[in-house]
Amino acid sequence: MKIDLTDTTSSQINAGLIQARRAVGSAIGMVLTLVIVTDEGHHYDALKAASEASREHPCRILVVIKRPGRSPRERSTARLDAEVRVGGEVGNGETVLLRLHGELAAHAYSVVLPLLLPDAPVVVWWPEEAPGDPAEDLLGTLAQRRITDAAATEDPVAALGMRAEVYAPGDTDLAWTRLTPWRSVLAAALDQKQAEISSARVEGEEYNPSTELLALWLAERLGVPVERDVSPGPGITAVRLTTEDGTIALDRPDGALATLSVPGQPDRHVALHRRATAELIAEELRRLDPDEAYAQAVRYGVGRLGTPGQEPGADAASPPAPGAAEAAEATGKKAAKKPAAKPAAKPAS
Repeated sequence: MKIDLTDTTSSQINAGLIQARRAVGSAIGMVLTLVIVTDEGHHYDALKAASEASREHPCRILVVIKRPGRSPRERSTARLDAEVRVGGEVGNGETVLLRLHGELAAHAYSVVLPLLLPDAPVVVWWPEEAPGDPAEDLLGTLAQRRITDAAATEDPVAALGMRAEVYAPGDTDLAWTRLTPWRSVLAAALDQKQAEISSARVEGEEYNPSTELLALWLAERLGVPVERDVSPGPGITAVRLTTEDGTIALDRPDGALATLSVPGQPDRHVALHRRATAELIAEELRRLDPDEAYAQAVRYGVGRLGTPGQEPGADAASPPAPGAAEAAEATGKKAAKKPAAKPAAKPAS
């Protein structure tokens, strides 16, 4: 059921939710509130992904679309339009599209607060451009988890540097979520092959933040030099760990099927497909506690990848994380075969 509300208020939207819920005969069984902060041009894809994820995690989805206006007259107005959707294609839960016009676009916090599910966790997701400090953003202060996506920024490497500087417990990034299958396979391979690792190499397409984060994770966890090589893609194409017995390699040249090679064992094929956004959001909604592994990896510092003469096992947490400009400059100088920046990264790894 869909209810359109023009020039409305939060109380009228809550009344519309009750009316729609009674009309379709659904009960309240939602486990969280997912707030999506986006614009008119990107809200469809974000809402589609969130609706698919809600089939696993029933939730109330609030889509905040800011429309401050272009002319002085439009910017001086303040109007709230809403679409209430319950049942049908919206998944297991409720969806409210909130269009904030004029001055109201700067007060999304006041609009969203009365619409949150009582006594339920809140997750805020910025599918495109995120605020510089998500934890200090007014909407971000409402949430237990704050989801960004460095791959959607113009300079993904600089975005990782900013994430490191302002990290707060509860922050995460979809560039990190895309690495879950890679980290699982590599961890399982190292459990099977007990050997000392002397160095590592990560291959992936240019300007892909997931490739950078995977290299940072390996460098931080293994305490060895990690080189970053550029490949045609798609996404991450290979990881190679050098040991005294040979090279442990995980190659995925086609973005779907990978080959795991371990010295002394036969090669194995591993399904490692590039996952859709709905799968990534569903994974993030499974856990609402701080992701310490992500924090340690992103704080390690992109500029330290491929740096000659670095002490293996050096403390990654002691030096301050590089700033956005410093991260981009350091990466251009020190990361293997990788230029500084380029707009528009591909969103999957």
